[in-house]
Amino acid sequence: MAVLGVVLGLLVACIAAAAKELVLNVCMDAKHHKTQPGPEGALHGQCAPWKDNACCTAQTSTEAHKDQSYLYSFNWHHCGVMPEKCRQHFIQDKCLYECSPNLGPWIQQADSSWRRQRILHVPLCKEDCEQWWEDCKDARTCKENWHKGWNWTTGTNRCPRGSRCRPFWSVFPRPADLCEKIWSNSYKYTQEHRG
Repeated sequence: MAVLGVVLGLLVACIAAAAKELVLNVCMDAKHHKTQPGPEGALHGQCAPWKDNACCTAQTSTEAHKDQSYLYSFNWHHCGVMPEKCRQHFIQDKCLYECSPNLGPWIQQADSSWRRQRILHVPLCKEDCEQWWEDCKDARTCKENWHKGWNWTTGTNRCPRGSRCRPFWSVFPRPADLCEKIWSNSYKYTQEHRG
């Protein structure tokens, strides 16, 4: 009986390890993601940390750094020039979204024309969210939720009629507001510290 218990324990441990590997080594079913994570050799700039096991291609990593790339035709400068320190956070966000194979626990089904899956409530540590807010507080935007509601008639996002450009600190009064609302709850502000 003891041998059976040991065998069952090992079997459960193996299944748990395999399940963890599947959840933490997966790419989203979305517009520019590879079907399986793998090495990419050289990824551009802020996407480089994922080069050994990436869900993005080298070309996607290069496009992630452009102000208005073919990835989504999204214009960061819709309310004037976005400050460089702020822009760096959005590049990091794009690299994480496009390249990370470790978002499995937060992948959800999405009903949209440009992706079948999305991330929801990915935890952001306190320092990262607060630094993002600090570096962007004086940037300007006309919308709280950047996933939807834009005027796309020109092929790129423009502020919807009736909206006005305001500083981020006015649109997002707290760091949690920015991190959680800007991408429809893709991220969740936490009290956890980095490391």
